[in-house]
Amino acid sequence: MHPVVDRVTERIRQRSQQSRRAYLDKCQAMRRRGPQRGHLSCSNLAHGFAACGENDKGRIRLEEAANIGIVTAYNDMLSAHKPLEDYPELIRQTAASMGCTAQVAGGVPAMCDGVTQGMEGMELSLFSRDNIAMGTAIALSHNMFDAALCLGVCDKIIPGLLIGALSFGHLPVIMVPGGPMASGLPNDEKARIRQLFAEGKVGKEELLEAEASSYHSEGTCTFYGTANSNQMLMEAMGLHVPGNAFVPPNNLLRQKLTEAAAERVCKITDLGPNYTPLCDVVDERSIVNAIVTLMATGGSTNHSIHWIAIARAAGIEVDWHDFEDLSRATPLLCRIYPNGTADVNHFHAAGGTAFIIHQLLAAGLLHRDVNTMWGKGLDHYAQLPSLEGNSLVWTPASMVSEDETVLRGTEAPFAPDGGMRLLTGNLGRSIIKVSAVKPEQRIIEAPAVVFDSQEAIKIAFEAGELEKDFIAVVRFQGPRANGMPELHKLTPYLGVLQERGYKVALITDGRMSGASGKVPAAIHLYPEAVDGGPIARLQTGDMLRLDAEAGTLNVALNSDELSARTAASIDLSHYHDGFGRDLFAVMRANAGTPEQGAATFYG
Repeated sequence: MHPVVDRVTERIRQRSQQSRRAYLDKCQAMRRRGPQRGHLSCSNLAHGFAACGENDKGRIRLEEAANIGIVTAYNDMLSAHKPLEDYPELIRQTAASMGCTAQVAGGVPAMCDGVTQGMEGMELSLFSRDNIAMGTAIALSHNMFDAALCLGVCDKIIPGLLIGALSFGHLPVIMVPGGPMASGLPNDEKARIRQLFAEGKVGKEELLEAEASSYHSEGTCTFYGTANSNQMLMEAMGLHVPGNAFVPPNNLLRQKLTEAAAERVCKITDLGPNYTPLCDVVDERSIVNAIVTLMATGGSTNHSIHWIAIARAAGIEVDWHDFEDLSRATPLLCRIYPNGTADVNHFHAAGGTAFIIHQLLAAGLLHRDVNTMWGKGLDHYAQLPSLEGNSLVWTPASMVSEDETVLRGTEAPFAPDGGMRLLTGNLGRSIIKVSAVKPEQRIIEAPAVVFDSQEAIKIAFEAGELEKDFIAVVRFQGPRANGMPELHKLTPYLGVLQERGYKVALITDGRMSGASGKVPAAIHLYPEAVDGGPIARLQTGDMLRLDAEAGTLNVALNSDELSARTAASIDLSHYHDGFGRDLFAVMRANAGTPEQGAATFYG
């Protein structure tokens, strides 16, 4: 093993001993009860299979064959989840062919950050993850199931499904995706037109046409944002059928992979000899494998929040030091938008997930001898699936990238590190992703321009007030203030100013989208403004220094000067009322810090 990976893994293991032991004890206690429906009363059990056909009723009541719970994030508004529509019937048929049964245990919401960017709905986005986790737990709480298949793809959906499933960690669980849409308008062209629109050089019709040419059919958006980072990490953790992540929807290979998930989960329940519970797959090593793979592929900064929450659900304590140390040890092997011009279809054609996992294993950057849902060892995931007739086969990853402008090996990476860094200083703790930021723009020293909303930046830009070097401070955007929305709508405005030659950066207690990158952005800053953090004491004109190379973020004030200022406060009621936001007050009140996963249910 690479010494840094080994050291960080051991550090996490030592830190997590007590919480991990408590989690595993809980899972073992649930397992000892045996097949859960065996503990239901006759009335309970009859309710559970009342809607089934006679064959399924017989199998379920005998308790000798697996009953698979399906938790689905299907809706037909969200392109990534539309392909999931027919999965339950396919899974039921496959389970029946194995002598087993399957039931849709429940559905969970799947909102689209692309639809809600800059809108009120984005203020529910982060907390939808915890809502999904709770919905998953409710679905599995009927105690009817020997294993589960979780159907989902996108930003908060996969973390939410996995967190919820981990509360039933004694069950085998396989994640089942839908695949990416076909490539449309190139991502760099889409970004160019967005910037032209921000400058007023093209109209709304031209912008809409570009967006519709980018997002045009069923499947996941093709840039390497949070959704596609999810899929890469599910491979690295061994929670997929190997090679499942980026196979397009609605073809025979995708169908066979979904059938394979159903077949496999029927074989690994506690009713047979190959029992593989989720709690044995998600451990310190698999969490480290996920983080390393995130860094190697230039993945989403959102996972510096989500994977901490996932780890905590398994009794594992991870922090941003772990992310930074792993990032500095991991070479960047991909150039996928926003860290390049290619999309995930180009990545898949160049070698995809199997190539990445093979390269990282060979370099000692991933733990090889882990449990996966496909069997012992991560080598299963260094293979790609294909069809021979109607049968699935897997072949080892190519030793050579099919396109070195998109994908490279560890011997000649795009960068020596993964580019996600921890920033500390007298403003608090935050994260920055520099894999798409030019080296000369990674150190910015400039006066602050302070905003209390993202809308205020748009107004200042259109008024011509930002034609200068500056660091935008956008505060009251943290989880306890307004749910920590993504601020991706700011990217075109700041990008225009950067391209005009100004030194520009962003500091915020909010998030940026997984699709953001070229503007240096210190994000997830805490303590957040609503809690009186130092960001609430900043004033326009304060000299700020963001140094991504040294890992520092400071205002040029001494501690006495900074603490003597009165923390700003604003009326947040307009963030809390209407559009469903009223219902999330308890989540805002109980949210942890971003470095605690911004979760609402961990004490």
